[in-house]
Amino acid sequence: MSEPIRDKVAVVGVGACQFGENWDKSREDMIVEAACEAYEDAGIEDPTRQIDAVFCGAVYPREGTAEVAEALKLYGKPISIVSDYCQTGTDAFRFGVFSVACGMYDTVLVVGFDKPKDRGVSGPSVAFDRVRGLPATPAGWFSLCAARYFETFGAGREDLARIAVKNHRNGTLAPKSMLKREITVDDVLNARIISWPFGLYDCAAQSDGAAAAILTRRDLAPSFPKAPAWVKAVSIAVAEHPQRDPTFDFLGWKPTVYAAQDAYRQAGITEPFRQLDVVQLHDCFTLTELLSYEDLGLCKKGEAKEHVAAGTFELGGELPVNTDGGLKSFGHPTGATGVRMIYENTLQLRGEAGPRQVPGARLALSHNIGGPPTTCGIVILGAE
Repeated sequence: MSEPIRDKVAVVGVGACQFGENWDKSREDMIVEAACEAYEDAGIEDPTRQIDAVFCGAVYPREGTAEVAEALKLYGKPISIVSDYCQTGTDAFRFGVFSVACGMYDTVLVVGFDKPKDRGVSGPSVAFDRVRGLPATPAGWFSLCAARYFETFGAGREDLARIAVKNHRNGTLAPKSMLKREITVDDVLNARIISWPFGLYDCAAQSDGAAAAILTRRDLAPSFPKAPAWVKAVSIAVAEHPQRDPTFDFLGWKPTVYAAQDAYRQAGITEPFRQLDVVQLHDCFTLTELLSYEDLGLCKKGEAKEHVAAGTFELGGELPVNTDGGLKSFGHPTGATGVRMIYENTLQLRGEAGPRQVPGARLALSHNIGGPPTTCGIVILGAE
């Protein structure tokens, strides 16, 4: 097994634009806002001299690297762009980490961005392969897992509703989130059905947005003004398509299990529920958050609903999850989401998350799944 990447790279600056229906902003506008905030956060005054390379993630890029170079005026710099479903931002971050850890670059910029609201469609055009020969939307596909989970473990719509209520509440505390309205369990249960058992409030808000992070070498980190967030682990895992996997049971996502095992190995984590302090996980639907509690080893299979009822994953609970509202409330501009999670976790580790701050947070995990899903990306950051 290869040597862990632990503590070789530090996050020394983060930034994000306002997430939402940004009709008055272009992709370039959002990229500039996120990157300039990250520059200011890292104390970078001359990015043309201090930034060696840029790694971008976008699912719906208009002109690829050209629009990033034009926005940031970083001509002559190597700029790369990746696209891999909803874990695109995490994958871009991974490439940035590797480029610094191997000694290729000293300091790099990672930017995740997408502007789906200008595409003329109401939702993501995710090309799922079909379910038993019939076309499938993301909500339709994920709802199949909800039905199986309900039947197997006795959970119900009320359990999912509590997750939506939690994430809406957390979103009201995040200045740059898209949705800032608290809701009740009754609101969730009485909302129009999208694909049973998912109602409107069980589905993440698709938004425009961009987020950025500055990465540098271990020995250079002390020269930056803010306390660094150390990269403890970064892992990407791919699994067989669920429809072609005869062992798929609709009760969990193998890519998450694979990526978590690898990330925990890298970070030296043996008891994630006890060792992690804060988690940002992929809640494209409320059921996805429920399953991810178990797939990440935060609780045993089938026990997530008890933890939801007990408030385990709420602010003030034993392990706060989606402290900024998650995809559900902060918004989900596909390529930006993974970097937005790193933005939030970095603020948490510094103690700069304001009213949503987890006291004494020292170890933070972010998690994205992509596709049906067939991929997963996990990043673990530490304050020490």
